[in-house]
Amino acid sequence: MRVNWIISAFRPGVDLHRGRDRVATLLPSSQLAVAAVLLLTSCSDNVSGSGDGAFNDLQCSISESELFSGGPGPDGIPSLQNPEFVAAAAPGAAYLRDTDRVVGFLADGEAWAVPHNIGWWHEIVNLDFPSGLQLAVTYCPLTGSSLTFDREAVRGATLGVSGLLFQNNLVMFDRNDPSSLWFQMMRGSRCGPDDGTRLSMHPSIETTWAGWQELYPDTRVVSGNLQMGRNYQLYPYGDYEETPRLLFPQGSLDSRRFVKERTLGIPEDDGRSGILFPFDLLRNVEAGPVTVATTQARGGEAVVFWDERVEGAMAFRPVSEGMALTFHVDDDRIIDAETGSEWQVDGVAKEGELAGRRLDPIPEAYVAFWFAWVAFHPEAELWEG
Repeated sequence: MRVNWIISAFRPGVDLHRGRDRVATLLPSSQLAVAAVLLLTSCSDNVSGSGDGAFNDLQCSISESELFSGGPGPDGIPSLQNPEFVAAAAPGAAYLRDTDRVVGFLADGEAWAVPHNIGWWHEIVNLDFPSGLQLAVTYCPLTGSSLTFDREAVRGATLGVSGLLFQNNLVMFDRNDPSSLWFQMMRGSRCGPDDGTRLSMHPSIETTWAGWQELYPDTRVVSGNLQMGRNYQLYPYGDYEETPRLLFPQGSLDSRRFVKERTLGIPEDDGRSGILFPFDLLRNVEAGPVTVATTQARGGEAVVFWDERVEGAMAFRPVSEGMALTFHVDDDRIIDAETGSEWQVDGVAKEGELAGRRLDPIPEAYVAFWFAWVAFHPEAELWEG
């Protein structure tokens, strides 16, 4: 099957594919204008020189009818390659507010943060570390999905934004010759020579900027002085996150939760199932700021920590250096029953006998909007406390 480059018409209420029922509500013209400005301004940044027909001859294992063009062609939204990182107190970090969200992770013994503000405009940040670790921190604004990938599966090549969308979600391409297409929330390739190859994930957590600094005061963060002509304080999609409307057509939406509610999910590798932890559900389970949720996922026991103070959740195996642990909330703290140690939302013991120890993270767990989780994993279970 060949991928056709489908150019979308940015007109409210118009289905982009004839013959398909348009169930999801499209954005009104005011928001489409905002999105169009984003797409038009991004079109001037072709860093690879790829044309709009770059992927026309790729063979795919998914239905062609599910692929849409977001407007710009390959690299029209420019990914970043090893951008400058600065200290949290540096002038280059002044574009961030405490409530802005970041994707935080550890690499080479240091803490790093890639803000959503960067992801709104670039969607992919390729990083190379002295140890040889090669990552791609990815954020799709339309599905609210933040996933951090190890680039080993693409043989260290950088990833770029293809301009295509699948279920409103980011489709990436690698800069190999020939290229393959990599589907962010499928966590792998579905078009090209690497079709069927999985991208391994690197553990990360999504929190507020203030929350990440609380956990890691010495963190480094992507500088806002990238000389790319972007205003990283401006969210370019209007009120998209606050409304149930989508930019592109999609199947029927699950009404159990708000369409754009941020949700931590642990996917199974069958591509359809998993378990979902909506943030508002985690927030309301306990009377205090933290919640502990125990479940079964990916063939074993799993525990999810939620902390209202950092607006974040992360999933772990309840094991530290071979010691099995059970957790509960006591006086607004996450405590293990075995030693009475206190634990942070990122799986680090902060006080007690196990201070300094870490739980094993489940790297495949990540945050996305509710509607996107259900679209990609229609058999996923809703954790209900």
